[in-house]
Amino acid sequence: MIYFDNSATTKPYKEVLDTYITVSEQFFGNPSSIHKLGGRSEQLLSKARIQIAELLSVQPSEIIFTSGGTEGNNLAIKGTAMMHRSRGKHLITTEIEHPSIYEAYKQLEDLGFEVTYLSPNEDGFISVDQLKNALRDDTILVSVIHVNNETGAIQPIAEIGQLLKGYPKVFFHVDAVQGIGKVPLNIKQAAIDLLTISGHKFHSVKGTGILYIREGVTLSSLMTGGSQEREIRSGTENLAGIVSMAKALRITLEKQKTMNDHLYDMRNELIQNLEMNDAVLNSPKSDFAPHIINISFVGLKPEVIVHALSEENVFISTKSACSSKTFEISRVLQSMGKSEKVASSAVRISLSYENTMGEVEQFNKIIKEVIKNLYKIMR
Repeated sequence: MIYFDNSATTKPYKEVLDTYITVSEQFFGNPSSIHKLGGRSEQLLSKARIQIAELLSVQPSEIIFTSGGTEGNNLAIKGTAMMHRSRGKHLITTEIEHPSIYEAYKQLEDLGFEVTYLSPNEDGFISVDQLKNALRDDTILVSVIHVNNETGAIQPIAEIGQLLKGYPKVFFHVDAVQGIGKVPLNIKQAAIDLLTISGHKFHSVKGTGILYIREGVTLSSLMTGGSQEREIRSGTENLAGIVSMAKALRITLEKQKTMNDHLYDMRNELIQNLEMNDAVLNSPKSDFAPHIINISFVGLKPEVIVHALSEENVFISTKSACSSKTFEISRVLQSMGKSEKVASSAVRISLSYENTMGEVEQFNKIIKEVIKNLYKIMR
């Protein structure tokens, strides 16, 4: 099997699964219970929070545990908008956000907020000047994705953060789901107020996530009914998942230090082969994440390519996993000015540190034959 769909989800590390089982068996007490079992669970929860905070170079009190990227994005965006709507109802985001952000802003429009959607250039980048020109006296929130989940384009997060330092009434939210563990980002130096992370993107179990909330930032809760997570996210904590996520984050960040070149090498080898097959590269050629390739085989339906490769035990995807079954043309690629033919033929190949150059070489041979056969059928 060749699994190149890591931006949709990753296979949990064995050590992570072992941790999940151990915690589930030995620390099954509710962290909110006042008896000894609950106390032991609460201590483990606090330890995991401290470990994650240290890995991200933030304070433990700034870490809120969620079920993943979608919940984290919705909590950050809607919670901030509702808490601070008396100061203004103008929000700024981009046309290239993940659906969990884009659709959250669409909902806020229905509630009376005004949203400015910044358009990318042809390579998929938002400019700092473009954002600066969109700011208004009544702007209260800006959301910009760190690494685009479809193209891998890295947005100028640090530069945007520096700009927004001059606008103290504007909160800065970053979706770091695709970048964490692959593209370095210093949360404090980038002056980020809210940042979203999803565990299953870096080899943790599904249903785990983190929302960083800078100290002093307040937002309305979307889930009430308990005092967990500073009353920002009520509900019994997924302790086994949280502890497993802490381990997965540590392992992944260690791999980032030593294996980042490995991702770039595999990406370069893939692109060199794919471009020989007259494909159109939609990912940028500079300022790109090392693990994401978006490419179009013009005239072929992406779902047909995905299914044909699946028959060869090779797994890639079309666009964001959250919207891949809708068979709609990519909103992200269209916003970049890609033609309908190109945007409707795109597939995404996404790597992890667990992939090998041997898999890349085998993939190159398989996809060459698959694409050739599909074009023959078309003709």
